[in-house]
Amino acid sequence: MRLLEYGVRARIHNTCALAYHARVAISVKSSALVLLLLGTVLLCACRDTPSAALRIGLQSAPLTLDPRYATDAVATRINRLLYRRLVEFNARAEPIPGIAHWRQRDPRHYVFRLDQDGRRFSDGTPLLASDVKATYDYLLDPVNASPLRSTLAIIDRIVATNPDRLDIYLKRDDILFPGYLVIGILPARLIATHHDFAHAPIGSGPCRFVAWPSDDRLRLQRRSDGVTIEFLRVADPTVRVLKLLRGEIDLLQNDLPPELSRYLAQRPGITVQHRRGSAFSYLGFNLQYPVLAQPAVRTAIALGINRELIVRRLLQGEAHTANALLPPEHWAGNPQLRAYPYDPIRARALLATLGYGPQHPLTLDYSLSNDPLRLRLATVLQSQLAAIGVALHLKSYDWGTFYGDIKAGRFQLYSLSWVGIKTPDVFRYAFFSRSTPPAGANRGHYNDPRADQLIEQAEAAPDLRTQATRYQALQARLLETLPAVPLWYEDQVLAVRNTVRGYTLDGDGDYDGVLTAVKQRAVNGR
Repeated sequence: MRLLEYGVRARIHNTCALAYHARVAISVKSSALVLLLLGTVLLCACRDTPSAALRIGLQSAPLTLDPRYATDAVATRINRLLYRRLVEFNARAEPIPGIAHWRQRDPRHYVFRLDQDGRRFSDGTPLLASDVKATYDYLLDPVNASPLRSTLAIIDRIVATNPDRLDIYLKRDDILFPGYLVIGILPARLIATHHDFAHAPIGSGPCRFVAWPSDDRLRLQRRSDGVTIEFLRVADPTVRVLKLLRGEIDLLQNDLPPELSRYLAQRPGITVQHRRGSAFSYLGFNLQYPVLAQPAVRTAIALGINRELIVRRLLQGEAHTANALLPPEHWAGNPQLRAYPYDPIRARALLATLGYGPQHPLTLDYSLSNDPLRLRLATVLQSQLAAIGVALHLKSYDWGTFYGDIKAGRFQLYSLSWVGIKTPDVFRYAFFSRSTPPAGANRGHYNDPRADQLIEQAEAAPDLRTQATRYQALQARLLETLPAVPLWYEDQVLAVRNTVRGYTLDGDGDYDGVLTAVKQRAVNGR
């Protein structure tokens, strides 16, 4: 094996960091290097294959196209194109009308009136209030085990007064309630017949489903002009980059190692954009394991991670450190939180009280996807934590297997990201004691009475200012008790061929830009 300095030429599939101090050394298989060089040579003679389709490269395929069960980021983003929702959000994360306007009759009674625009499903049938009722009734039925049910359980009943009006009654007051109604609407008649929305979606969104012949290719069509949108799964980022340069893919959004995005920025015919992001990356614990249920262990791990160095060197500044799920600029964020410093001496002292140390390490399984950047991050964490007496055993899987294990609780430690978070109802979904799967996403079985109390007090707040104060206190409690270690917020990165015009990079990483993008024919392969 050859050792190269961390840089543009060092990004090859299955690389791993062997040490991480002031610099990162990466192991590179010579055969992979030959493949990269061969691919680069071939690029010099290639031309675009003429195509009317707009092609987007993905690291992983969506797990389901049924919005009642979609929790992975790719599925959520694609479902935004297939389904319309009652409520959307503006740039300040405030709820605004989607397909309905609303007014509040009293603290527990909302009236929603459907707009006339966007009222037809892709099969031509009209979208009625009864379809909205059927969608949310399905979500509220515990028999269906939707992971999105926990927040919506505030709904007492829904009445479709007429084809254009819904009356929604709540069990308790909640001033944020309209912001919870962001599930894509399904046709009631197909819900009743148990239609397979997961693989053959019927929605009223700006795109219609065309085909999903394999996990590697999903085809949609813009309803406005018939332009085909193709999502192509290419797991390895180096291969995705080669396909972008060759013209087999038109754009890549995120899931790019920093050195590859910098390499692309220097290539003719490619434009790279960056945008400060809010996707929250964290290290999660399964508190059902007695050793991880001990606060001293979790605190030691937090103190043993040099986040600033990882962001600066490994992520090359394409992220900023995080102390909470909500960024400090969010209306309910807490800018006063004090981060855990990098303090390996204190970390070792905490572990020593429990009988662990570098000579007698605490061994833990760390689950992650097999994305090369995630593997490299994991090996850096492995090296840093080994210095305090924690030995991480890395267990990497393809995305579907990895995410399935996390949802099922088959892990000790894992790392994931929360994306597109708009409203603080996510705290009930992710940290409330009764929101363990399938009722929610409290996958680590965090159970803290004080946190539960703060969640309920925040939800019952009479105004946004009081609610923000209570959510800020909750985030301080989460940082103190550490059901997960906050790591960083990753930037949004777009690499697009210059034959594509009008694609806007969204701060949440959504794919909404495909609705305005126009693709021009390539000339002479450029």
